[in-house]
Amino acid sequence: MSRVIALCFLLLAAVIGFLHIDSRPVWAPFMVSSPQVEELAEEPVVAKSKGVIKANIPAPQSNWLPDTGAASVHAASMIALKDGAVRAFWFAGSREGAADVSIYSAVYDAKSSNWSAPTLVVDRISAEKGLSRYIAKLGNPVPARLADGRLQLFFVTVSIGGWAGSSISAMTSDDEGLTWSNPQRLISSPLLNLSTLVKSPSIAYADGLLGLPAYHEWIGRFGEFLRIDAGQVIDKRRMSSGRSSIQPIVFVNDAQDASAYFRQTRSAGLPKQIPVSHTQNSGQSWQQSEDLLIANPNAAVAGIALNSGIRLLALNNIEHGRYRLVLLMSDVKSGQWQTVEVLEDDEALPDAQRKEFSYPYLITVDGDDAHLVYTWDRKKIRHRYFSGAWLKQAFNKAQALGVDASRQEAQQ
Repeated sequence: MSRVIALCFLLLAAVIGFLHIDSRPVWAPFMVSSPQVEELAEEPVVAKSKGVIKANIPAPQSNWLPDTGAASVHAASMIALKDGAVRAFWFAGSREGAADVSIYSAVYDAKSSNWSAPTLVVDRISAEKGLSRYIAKLGNPVPARLADGRLQLFFVTVSIGGWAGSSISAMTSDDEGLTWSNPQRLISSPLLNLSTLVKSPSIAYADGLLGLPAYHEWIGRFGEFLRIDAGQVIDKRRMSSGRSSIQPIVFVNDAQDASAYFRQTRSAGLPKQIPVSHTQNSGQSWQQSEDLLIANPNAAVAGIALNSGIRLLALNNIEHGRYRLVLLMSDVKSGQWQTVEVLEDDEALPDAQRKEFSYPYLITVDGDDAHLVYTWDRKKIRHRYFSGAWLKQAFNKAQALGVDASRQEAQQ
């Protein structure tokens, strides 16, 4: 009986939501910048008086986000600051979903390659005061840059039940994250406003508004795309269907065209690969397409596009567990993804000794480099930095290996 009542509520919300959506005007196009297509040199060289030698390209840097003293940390994210630094956010507490979980932040100085001391952004008590409602737990901070230059931080709050009973709240900062406004709850549903979560970076529109990839976990599990103006949801579109696709990341191809990759939550016997949806009208409607043929074990995926047209993915490329994390690269023309760096791998260890490497998050500061953060065994957050030179070299090597493999197949 309870399921029937829940289904009736869902159908009513869907009808109201449809009428609400249908009254909205056509969306603006995505904001896009033309890729700086260039010949990727095999390797940079430095001329010497007696010939030419290859220059050394620094290896990727690796360090840790600062310790908060909490037993458990998770769901790190980042955003580039105006001075070229990087600000990270994550939640920490005794365990995920505990009442003592708080959201923290720290700043990475590229010149010194060091992180600042952590600062508290929001905890359950301050969220309660700001939102004027009971908050049981919070998580998943996701920063965005508004058209007026301010920072906005989205995060998930739960008042009753588990993550399926969540909603999204947002705060703004006028000083690059040093101080924050009181949080406001985003109204993403005209009825119950439940079960909307966020995990992935937002998308900018040409009219200055944001497109926020979100997802739903109550009754069904599917992706949603929110169009946001000044902290208010003015439209919402479904990105996937059923109970199998959450936490979408979006690659914008042009002003109208974009692709979304999802974390799969499929039942046993179904493909453990990456579900894909596609839009050709700036996110107003999404159509499911063929899976990306890369293994995924019900774990989050991260991705960014660089100025050169190269795209990066960070994910667990195994069907079960989260003990292996890799970095993959592709370009728009080929669409072929190749592993260029194994970030973590505990496959050789017994199951009981394998650690969890999960929830990757990628950004670029100058359009050529990449910063990556991810959860390390729920005890730490690891940060890795890949220079533009290293990424170009890795891409060239991957392309060369792909050409060699194709030639070998043709000869057989």
